[in-house]
Amino acid sequence: MTNESAADAVFGPGGTPPGPSAVPSQVVPLPPELTQAARTLFGERLPLAERYAELLATDGVVRGLIGPREAPRIWERHLINCAAVAELLPPDCSVVDVGSGAGLPGLVLAVARPDLSVTLIEPLARRTAFLAEAVALLGLDRSVTVLRARAEEVVSNRAGSGGLPPADVVTARAVAPLDRLAGWCLPLAAVGGRLLALKGASAADEVTEHHAAVERLGGGPASVRRCGVGVIDPPTTVVEIVRERAVEAPKGKATRGKTAKTPQRETRSTRAERRSGPPPGSAFGGNRGGRSQPQR
Repeated sequence: MTNESAADAVFGPGGTPPGPSAVPSQVVPLPPELTQAARTLFGERLPLAERYAELLATDGVVRGLIGPREAPRIWERHLINCAAVAELLPPDCSVVDVGSGAGLPGLVLAVARPDLSVTLIEPLARRTAFLAEAVALLGLDRSVTVLRARAEEVVSNRAGSGGLPPADVVTARAVAPLDRLAGWCLPLAAVGGRLLALKGASAADEVTEHHAAVERLGGGPASVRRCGVGVIDPPTTVVEIVRERAVEAPKGKATRGKTAKTPQRETRSTRAERRSGPPPGSAFGGNRGGRSQPQR
């Protein structure tokens, strides 16, 4: 999608923004105590991170991607927590984010690191619609691709033309226990590539519990990393697994015995098939007059 067509997809023909969002204000300013950390993690792209925070606190809440109680904690609990993971990513690498939801951590990493090539994989239509529109609104359409699919569908369809190439890094946050997560994510990584799973206090226990399953899936020994030490408190906990070898999945397992669907890239036309426009008063569309159509 070109910049012009992406702008048309968000704002309408001509790509002219409709002005500030009419969504009731839930915008949470960057807390003073987090300002230095945010500047360290986002650098000169901090204003872009602030715009993304606004989208999460308004449209993200309205569309049900972010809980209303999470809005005041967007910076501490989500943006800064995810951005800290960027220190584990080498320059100019490819990143696949599985179960991206509202863009955490994949879209945050794309905001913080313009050198990355990021693919956001998310199966739910309302989430991929939000992601595609956010990518265009933030001007990230040249470095970020939104793919509507399950991870296992992407793997099953890789042999076909136009499949997603193996990634240098696969990320996931709050998706599933480590054994299932490794089964979905490791096949998306290149051999020698890594899975970075954002976890909580139970990370070490998960590593111990699921080490045998991870090994069977082609992963090396999992290690627990702390990101943002000296910058954020507490640091972000990440389980890192290197894909040491390719393991062929048993037939029928990858897609739970069903025929895999073809992953669908989010474009203007695919969004139009599902809904006629953003929610009333959305930051993505504003109030254009006339009646809005219900979101499907």
